[in-house]
Amino acid sequence: MVSLHHLRFPALALSGAALLAAAACGSTNTSTTASADSPTTAHEAVGDTTKTGATATSAALRPGSVEAGRDVYRFETFGTEGFWTNAVRMPQGMAQAKLTVLDALKAGVSFDVDAIPADLKTAFMSEVRTDLSPGKAPRLNDPAVMTQLVKANAVIGMVPKGNMVGVSCSLCHGITDKSMFALSGDRGTIGKRIDGPTPHQLNVGKLLATGANTRALMPVAQLQNPDGSTIGRAPKGLTANSTEAEFDAYFSNPKYYPLGMFDDSPDGNGNPVHIAPFFRQDLAAPYGSSGQNGDLNDFNNTVYTALFDQTNLTTPGGATFIHILGGTAGDSLIAGYKRVLAATGVQGIPFVTAHMQGKAGELATPTGKRVDEQKLRDLQAYLNQLPAPKGVVTDAALVAKGRALFVSQNCTQCHNTNQGQPVQSRLIPMNVIWPGYAPKVIAMRQPPLSPIQNAPGTFDDKMIVVDASPGGGIRGNALPLLLDLARKPVFLHDDEVKGLDALFDPKRGAKAPHPFYVVAPADRAALVAYMKSLDTDSK
Repeated sequence: MVSLHHLRFPALALSGAALLAAAACGSTNTSTTASADSPTTAHEAVGDTTKTGATATSAALRPGSVEAGRDVYRFETFGTEGFWTNAVRMPQGMAQAKLTVLDALKAGVSFDVDAIPADLKTAFMSEVRTDLSPGKAPRLNDPAVMTQLVKANAVIGMVPKGNMVGVSCSLCHGITDKSMFALSGDRGTIGKRIDGPTPHQLNVGKLLATGANTRALMPVAQLQNPDGSTIGRAPKGLTANSTEAEFDAYFSNPKYYPLGMFDDSPDGNGNPVHIAPFFRQDLAAPYGSSGQNGDLNDFNNTVYTALFDQTNLTTPGGATFIHILGGTAGDSLIAGYKRVLAATGVQGIPFVTAHMQGKAGELATPTGKRVDEQKLRDLQAYLNQLPAPKGVVTDAALVAKGRALFVSQNCTQCHNTNQGQPVQSRLIPMNVIWPGYAPKVIAMRQPPLSPIQNAPGTFDDKMIVVDASPGGGIRGNALPLLLDLARKPVFLHDDEVKGLDALFDPKRGAKAPHPFYVVAPADRAALVAYMKSLDTDSK
């Protein structure tokens, strides 16, 4: 497979909330807000009217509807069920694997208790109190019941569409209140839906490997370069000639594709990042790991047209987009992917329901297509008001001490104490957030694009190809929403730090990513308590 290092793709990860998990302490500004000079907020910087979701340009469109946006968030697929059913063949793979409800729970999938048929709900209430063995929990271990729940729209994020099944936002950005059941280890749950929070133990790679044709996901797999090298956690990359078993082995191995992570960039690198929460997007922006997307609707359109239906990259608009960005390397990528689709009998492509609009390569229409604008607007309205979970306070005095440290350590140089305020729009340069950043240039690109470059380790893997330089920005990290941190088990977008205490521990070293530390263990405990307490009511 041809190298993809000459390509530049749109940022498909969520906003900077995925990138940094805590404050960048150690600077000089002591303001308790974004900065003493009231810097431009994210939304002011991009001219984004996100409080109403009103970024669409057509006067015929109505203001975004929160209620309609909820349905888009939970159930809309824009026709991409064809990709998941006819290309990846997820339902067929689930049937072949005899996937059960218990299997899905173990993979971190959650179930909407309100959508479960009454007879099954009664049975589940009894079975979840057992040892979950097939003898004592027959329905939880019956593949037919799993199929029944998919058809009933009870599997959060798996959306039935006639005889096909698609995926929605809520698969990776939704949990439940655990009112019926929660599997040990913070895995799957059964309860009432809670949209927005990250399911941190969701085994996305395992779910993708369940598809009967995982090869259809080649654009987001870790690929081998012409010289035999590869970038990612796996020791060997895949090619267009790799077998289904080899693709499955990559996606299903948590060492290569860790839990709670998703590789959302079709760049040929194995660079899954931790799934970001998707609430209070009125406080976020710019969007994308690199801070590349200034408009949430553009970001979401890219997800639907280039990620949820990757076959759309083989259309004239998709191929033009890739050619503009990658030249002959892009042409080779498309050619290789077409061979895979042909070899696996994928027909009727593309599947996404979108109209021709704009020019291929533009942020608003990367493949020259755009899904329904009103639905994008509705989705934005829903995401803007979607509440973040409340913070966790177990010791108010300890939290107060932690807040004082947060201010005195100058974490407020970058972050707010008031989490109800929008984040700053600026990006933190890579050599600031990671003093040890010493990349090797792989390929030069036409200005304003930065060179393709890679440093040892995984922290910059997401940025090797994708950064904010297409819009004249720098290579760096967007600032996060400091919300729902009490549930978060790992930190930094590549999951390299296990826990908040470890994040602030100077043992990580002065050259490590996010090297802002608190020396005394008692002080670290206070700062951790403060971080876990944060919510949009924090001042």
